[in-house]
Amino acid sequence: MQKLSTILVLNGPNLNFLGNREKNIYGSKSLEDINEKLTVLAHQYDCDINFFQSNYEGVLIDKIQDARNKYSGIIINAGAYTHTSIALLDALRIFSKPVIEVHMSNIYSREWFRRNSFISYIAEGSVCGFGFLSYEIALKTIIKMV
Repeated sequence: MQKLSTILVLNGPNLNFLGNREKNIYGSKSLEDINEKLTVLAHQYDCDINFFQSNYEGVLIDKIQDARNKYSGIIINAGAYTHTSIALLDALRIFSKPVIEVHMSNIYSREWFRRNSFISYIAEGSVCGFGFLSYEIALKTIIKMV
Protein backbone atom coordinates (compact mmCIF):
# COMPACT_ATOMS: atom_id res chain seq x y z
CA MET A 1 0.00 0.00 0.00
CA GLN A 2 1.35 3.41 -0.96
CA LYS A 3 1.58 5.99 1.81
CA LEU A 4 -0.66 9.04 1.60
CA SER A 5 2.22 11.49 1.89
CA THR A 6 5.80 11.97 2.93
CA ILE A 7 6.71 14.77 5.31
CA LEU A 8 10.18 16.25 5.77
CA VAL A 9 11.14 17.47 9.24
CA LEU A 10 14.02 19.95 9.02
CA ASN A 11 15.99 21.09 12.04
CA GLY A 12 18.55 23.86 12.05
CA PRO A 13 21.59 24.77 14.11
CA ASN A 14 22.20 23.44 17.60
CA LEU A 15 19.07 21.29 17.64
CA ASN A 16 21.36 18.27 17.51
CA PHE A 17 22.16 19.18 21.14
CA LEU A 18 18.58 18.96 22.40
CA GLY A 19 18.50 17.12 25.69
CA ASN A 20 21.89 18.57 26.61
CA ARG A 21 21.44 22.31 26.19
CA GLU A 22 19.34 24.69 28.23
CA LYS A 23 17.05 22.00 29.61
CA ASN A 24 15.06 24.68 31.42
CA ILE A 25 14.01 25.99 27.98
CA TYR A 26 14.11 22.92 25.70
CA GLY A 27 13.56 20.01 28.09
CA SER A 28 15.44 16.76 28.35
CA LYS A 29 14.33 14.96 25.17
CA SER A 30 16.96 14.57 22.48
CA LEU A 31 16.30 15.19 18.80
CA GLU A 32 16.49 11.41 18.32
CA ASP A 33 13.76 10.96 20.96
CA ILE A 34 11.55 13.44 19.15
CA ASN A 35 12.21 11.80 15.77
CA GLU A 36 11.32 8.36 17.15
CA LYS A 37 8.04 9.68 18.57
CA LEU A 38 7.17 11.40 15.27
CA THR A 39 7.95 8.23 13.30
CA VAL A 40 5.45 6.25 15.37
CA LEU A 41 2.85 9.00 15.04
CA ALA A 42 3.35 9.31 11.27
CA HIS A 43 2.88 5.58 10.77
CA GLN A 44 -0.37 5.73 12.75
CA TYR A 45 -1.58 8.18 10.10
CA ASP A 46 -0.23 6.08 7.22
CA CYS A 47 2.33 8.74 6.43
CA ASP A 48 6.05 8.50 5.77
CA ILE A 49 8.43 10.89 7.49
CA ASN A 50 12.08 11.80 6.98
CA PHE A 51 14.35 13.85 9.20
CA PHE A 52 17.28 16.13 8.50
CA GLN A 53 19.35 18.37 10.74
CA SER A 54 22.19 20.67 9.83
CA ASN A 55 24.08 23.49 11.46
CA TYR A 56 24.74 25.00 8.02
CA GLU A 57 22.33 27.35 6.27
CA GLY A 58 23.35 26.39 2.73
CA VAL A 59 22.87 22.69 3.43
CA LEU A 60 19.35 23.39 4.71
CA ILE A 61 18.62 25.42 1.58
CA ASP A 62 19.87 22.57 -0.62
CA LYS A 63 17.61 20.14 1.25
CA ILE A 64 14.57 22.41 0.78
CA GLN A 65 15.29 22.81 -2.93
CA ASP A 66 15.69 19.05 -3.28
CA ALA A 67 12.40 18.49 -1.43
CA ARG A 68 10.20 20.04 -4.13
CA ASN A 69 9.40 16.79 -5.93
CA LYS A 70 9.90 14.39 -3.01
CA TYR A 71 7.79 15.66 -0.12
CA SER A 72 4.19 16.65 0.48
CA GLY A 73 5.07 19.12 3.22
CA ILE A 74 7.82 20.43 5.47
CA ILE A 75 7.93 20.93 9.21
CA ILE A 76 10.82 23.24 10.01
CA ASN A 77 12.53 24.35 13.16
CA ALA A 78 15.19 26.60 11.68
CA GLY A 79 16.67 27.39 15.08
CA ALA A 80 18.45 30.74 15.11
CA TYR A 81 18.14 30.97 11.31
CA THR A 82 14.44 31.63 11.95
CA HIS A 83 15.36 35.17 12.94
CA THR A 84 18.09 35.86 10.39
CA SER A 85 17.72 33.92 7.15
CA ILE A 86 15.94 35.48 4.22
CA ALA A 87 17.66 32.79 2.14
CA LEU A 88 15.71 30.04 3.94
CA LEU A 89 12.52 32.06 3.45
CA ASP A 90 13.19 32.28 -0.29
CA ALA A 91 13.94 28.54 -0.55
CA LEU A 92 10.68 27.73 1.25
CA ARG A 93 8.81 29.97 -1.20
CA ILE A 94 10.14 27.80 -4.02
CA PHE A 95 8.85 24.66 -2.26
CA SER A 96 5.21 25.80 -2.76
CA LYS A 97 3.63 23.09 -0.59
CA PRO A 98 2.54 23.27 3.06
CA VAL A 99 5.17 24.42 5.54
CA ILE A 100 4.70 24.52 9.29
CA GLU A 101 7.16 26.33 11.52
CA VAL A 102 7.99 24.75 14.89
CA HIS A 103 9.72 26.03 18.00
CA MET A 104 9.94 24.23 21.31
CA SER A 105 10.07 27.49 23.26
CA ASN A 106 7.69 30.41 22.94
CA ILE A 107 9.83 32.73 20.81
CA TYR A 108 7.51 35.65 21.60
CA SER A 109 8.24 35.50 25.32
CA ARG A 110 12.01 35.36 24.91
CA GLU A 111 14.66 37.93 23.96
CA TRP A 112 13.57 40.70 21.58
CA PHE A 113 15.74 39.37 18.72
CA ARG A 114 13.92 36.02 18.76
CA ARG A 115 10.48 37.57 18.27
CA ASN A 116 10.84 38.08 14.51
CA SER A 117 10.48 35.03 12.29
CA PHE A 118 11.27 35.14 8.59
CA ILE A 119 9.89 31.60 8.32
CA SER A 120 6.46 32.83 9.45
CA TYR A 121 6.14 34.88 6.25
CA ILE A 122 5.80 31.67 4.23
CA ALA A 123 4.53 29.10 6.74
CA GLU A 124 0.88 28.11 6.84
CA GLY A 125 1.20 28.17 10.61
CA SER A 126 3.55 28.22 13.53
CA VAL A 127 3.56 26.05 16.63
CA CYS A 128 5.68 27.26 19.52
CA GLY A 129 5.99 27.00 23.25
CA PHE A 130 4.91 23.40 23.82
CA GLY A 131 8.32 21.74 24.01
CA PHE A 132 8.57 18.50 22.07
CA LEU A 133 4.77 18.49 21.71
CA SER A 134 5.13 21.38 19.24
CA TYR A 135 6.46 18.84 16.73
CA GLU A 136 3.56 16.45 17.34
CA ILE A 137 0.99 19.21 16.89
CA ALA A 138 2.69 20.31 13.68
CA LEU A 139 2.78 16.76 12.31
CA LYS A 140 -0.89 16.08 13.02
CA THR A 141 -1.78 19.39 11.39
CA ILE A 142 0.31 19.03 8.25
CA ILE A 143 -0.97 15.49 7.67
CA LYS A 144 -4.51 16.90 7.60
CA MET A 145 -3.38 19.63 5.20
CA VAL A 146 -1.80 17.33 2.64
